[in-house]
Amino acid sequence: MEAVQDLQIQRTIHGGDRYGAALHSAYTQEELLDFSANINPLGMPGSVGKAVLNSLSASLHYPDPFCRQLRSAIAENEGAAPQEILCGNGGADLIYRLVYALRPKQALVTAPAFAEYEEALGQVGAEVLHHNLPESMELGEALLESVTEDLDLIFICNPNNPTGLLAKRDLLLKLLEKAENFNIWVCIDECFLDFVRDKEAYTLTGFLSDYPHLVILKSFTKLYAMPGLRLGCVLSKSQELLEKMRQAGQPWSVSEPAMQAGMAALKETGYREQTITLVEKERQFLMTGLTKLGCKVWPGKANYLCFRRTGESQLYEKLLNHGILIRRCENYHNLTEEDYRVAVRTHEENERLLQAIKEVLAKSA
Repeated sequence: MEAVQDLQIQRTIHGGDRYGAALHSAYTQEELLDFSANINPLGMPGSVGKAVLNSLSASLHYPDPFCRQLRSAIAENEGAAPQEILCGNGGADLIYRLVYALRPKQALVTAPAFAEYEEALGQVGAEVLHHNLPESMELGEALLESVTEDLDLIFICNPNNPTGLLAKRDLLLKLLEKAENFNIWVCIDECFLDFVRDKEAYTLTGFLSDYPHLVILKSFTKLYAMPGLRLGCVLSKSQELLEKMRQAGQPWSVSEPAMQAGMAALKETGYREQTITLVEKERQFLMTGLTKLGCKVWPGKANYLCFRRTGESQLYEKLLNHGILIRRCENYHNLTEEDYRVAVRTHEENERLLQAIKEVLAKSA
């Protein structure tokens, strides 16, 4: 049993695993303060929780396998057509469906980037090429040199995970132009873009008609604090691709509660603005505090920060002893065992994190 648990812990490559962390802590999963998962510090909107509860009676029946009402609501919100949208069991589900549908032989990902891209690509035997980001972690023109005619698929996360840094639209449009010339599919992951105040200056949803090989990934998980419900969507002009992706998974991938939660979330007014105001303020507070503690912090624009504490490779374990869970980043390509990621939470929680790091570092000095 112990060997099985160790294997499960090793295979956990994401944040939010309070269950596994509790096995190595004196704290229960409920007691752990989780900075490892990038969830809205305001929590789930009341209307979303109410919609979930109201959906329970409808859950007696199978959910709509085509998510018709939800897709119409998303289409209205995104300025797209319902037939250009496919919903799934969270963003990760759709990443796998995309890879299963395309079966690429060679793909390009940035390093670092969300680990699930490479996990999915590995399942179909694709050769994964890495475009290593510079020390600044900013995506620049050098990316274009990595785009060759041998590629079948490119993943770009904007803002990037784990750094939170944004890629400029002009650069991404140059990437799309070059990819179109080679018939390369490009997936732009915009799952954290809702936390960016001027997201309209970065999103590529308005360019779907210009680039037939463009796929945009979005998620309800982060902004609306509903990771346990699992809901995401992709937008594409290619009906053929969306149908292949639909066939690549089971028919009822989105539950009735998740669909109702999504439709309620899209009706929220003021919630995103309130979220951004809090996140911007607290992100700066965290960045300043971490810098004062001797950390190198990348100036991310999402609801999380990636930082390096040179000489401290056991910060995860030491903070766990304080009942705080953070994200190790050593499994990201191009990052080290001295790199970590923390979510932006409430002011009181952020203060607790900084105080715990201060105490840990003082003992290590």
